[in-house]
Amino acid sequence: MDRVEIVHENLTTRLPAGDFPSGRAPVPPLTGIEGVALFRAQCLSRALDRESRAMQKAGQGFYTIGSSGHEGMAAVAAALRPTDPAFLHYRDAAFQIARAGQVPGVNITWDMLLSFACSAEDPISGGRHKVLGSRALMIPPQTSTIASHLPKAVGAAYAIGLARRHRPEHRLYEKDAIAVCSFGDASANHSTAQGAINAAGWTAVQGTPLPLMFICEDNGIGISTRTPKGWIENSMRHRPGIRYFKADGLDMFDTFRAAREAAEYTRRHRKPAFLHLRTVRLYGHAGADVATSYLPREEVERDEANDPLLHSARLLAEEGALAPEDALAIYQETCARVTQVAAEVIQRPRLKTAADVMATILPPKRSCAPTNGPSPEARAARFGSDMKAMDAPQTLSKCLNMALTDLMLENGEIILMGEDVGLKGGVYGVTQKLQSRFGRDRVIDTLLDEQSILGLAIGLAGNGFVPIPEIQFLAYLHNAEDQLRGEAATLPFFSRGQFTNPMVLRIAGLGYQKGFGGHFHNDNSLAVLRDIPGLVIACPSTGADGARMLRECVRLAREENRVVVCVEPIALYPMRDLDEAGDGGWMTPYPAPDERIAMGEIGQHGDGEDLAIVTYGNGHYLSRQAETALAQAGTRTRIIDIRWLAPLPVEAILQAVRDCAHVLIVDECRFTGGQAEALMGHFHEAGVPSFARVTAEDSFIATGPAYGATLPSKEGIIAAAKALVEGRS
Repeated sequence: MDRVEIVHENLTTRLPAGDFPSGRAPVPPLTGIEGVALFRAQCLSRALDRESRAMQKAGQGFYTIGSSGHEGMAAVAAALRPTDPAFLHYRDAAFQIARAGQVPGVNITWDMLLSFACSAEDPISGGRHKVLGSRALMIPPQTSTIASHLPKAVGAAYAIGLARRHRPEHRLYEKDAIAVCSFGDASANHSTAQGAINAAGWTAVQGTPLPLMFICEDNGIGISTRTPKGWIENSMRHRPGIRYFKADGLDMFDTFRAAREAAEYTRRHRKPAFLHLRTVRLYGHAGADVATSYLPREEVERDEANDPLLHSARLLAEEGALAPEDALAIYQETCARVTQVAAEVIQRPRLKTAADVMATILPPKRSCAPTNGPSPEARAARFGSDMKAMDAPQTLSKCLNMALTDLMLENGEIILMGEDVGLKGGVYGVTQKLQSRFGRDRVIDTLLDEQSILGLAIGLAGNGFVPIPEIQFLAYLHNAEDQLRGEAATLPFFSRGQFTNPMVLRIAGLGYQKGFGGHFHNDNSLAVLRDIPGLVIACPSTGADGARMLRECVRLAREENRVVVCVEPIALYPMRDLDEAGDGGWMTPYPAPDERIAMGEIGQHGDGEDLAIVTYGNGHYLSRQAETALAQAGTRTRIIDIRWLAPLPVEAILQAVRDCAHVLIVDECRFTGGQAEALMGHFHEAGVPSFARVTAEDSFIATGPAYGATLPSKEGIIAAAKALVEGRS
């Protein structure tokens, strides 16, 4: 007999006999009537666990990770409000079930079984994953999260407080809500969890409102690895800025008491709390995992003897609210009902085609209040002396700064955040003066943690803000890229667009910085961004393009709910000259505030028919330099600036090169994984007769005089162009 049936048999045998594990007497404030309702939720959670395994064995269910042993989370849900956003651990079915009892019109049994069956009618993911989540219950879906949801929970709590001071048009959370985030004891050791908990305390000790409730469900084990006894309490009890609470998660009365105290503390003081719950894990980790293959049988049986449902029945019997035989009847009736509903659910339609699956990759558009932009007087007041500079040619960094000022004037929902973006004005001065112009609430100097920066952005976006986080250098993104890949980009996909987190992530990146930083500050690989479904990647090269494209990036986030990354070439931030010192050939006037470059709109310089150079970023700059020498050699050239690297504007590029004899791709990213790989494939499929590429080497970038040795150069472009035109490539 497997452990699932052993646990079931223990219940059906011990409940009517009143054979209960020992424990404390019931404590207030939970009443017996409330306790019976929670027991029903716990029984439903257990019955769904059993049914999910039966469905999987029958080929009608496709993923099982159960909540058995964690049914005490039903009491946590009862201690909270159904409008409190809850970012849940994957073992928290009982929480979602109990919360459904607080919201009329939710058929939680039907909904959760649809998810188990991967039915296209599943109201949260539409059959894309077995996830907890519900828009009606304010539970954004989480997949198999290993702490990756903690940073955005911190951001959500911050967003609740910020929305009381600056209410966004699309605010989702109630002004007195608290954000709730649950996770396991093993996940608490993950660097992501430690960073988020640290960020919460760091924020709270500075007096910033952060209504956040962490819940650690401590079953003492992570898959097969034991958590040291006392580890969670000893490491979390004295965290600065965070109040620690503790309860026995097997005891619904004690759990409700502690959860109510923690929630009241957080709601009243707007400060984070940490609720530590003792739980047990039944059935092993997930699916076919057999706990007795790595744990002594006596340990497994000890946990099974401490079944939370037996503890709940004991407490309710002592309270005089539910007789043992009635508890058994509730459990058996619940199991029978779940089996009956499952038989209907497995007949419901499932996703079939790629189009079905991909229908939710792009989030839905949203209606935004129209704006006429800031008045001339408001602009003059905020820009100050910079107004005089607008008519003169400017660098990329200055144009971006001006564009950010105009955008923040026009949209009060825009929030900037990142390391050093405020007082210092960013590492390269792009955000200079913005904090003095708009205040510390809207230009936030964060702690040094990229995961927390992106988590803050995701949380803010979920409550209606338009965040513009900054990552100082492209190489630093790798510390936190899962916040884009696993969290921001997947949320609309797994929620059918019911939850979104639009943002514009600004990253100073790419190479060509002379003698500074090596590969830590000169990272020329965009591969980790290019393969994230639904992500938009913008890469401007001139000041005018930078301003216009940044405006489109904000529009995409604000109106289309998109996650956008704007990669800003560091080496071009201060660039003034093009062909020779003092010519000012790379500077541009700041474009009028209503001008923008639409996503997918490419740039073209020249109309020569001998050669088209397809490029972007620093490659655009170098190709423009090479153009002069090529013209002197008699090669008539046009230069195509891709601008938008994802989605790649393939049709526009093909149209732009259609009447050229030869096409040269200049890609400053590496030979492997760069944009050139995709472009070569597209040109081949389109039948372009003659094309070649110039790319960076598959190498990191050196510091010092060899900073450009592995990168495309003006001379290399000229040589490759001549070889192509002359048929030598």
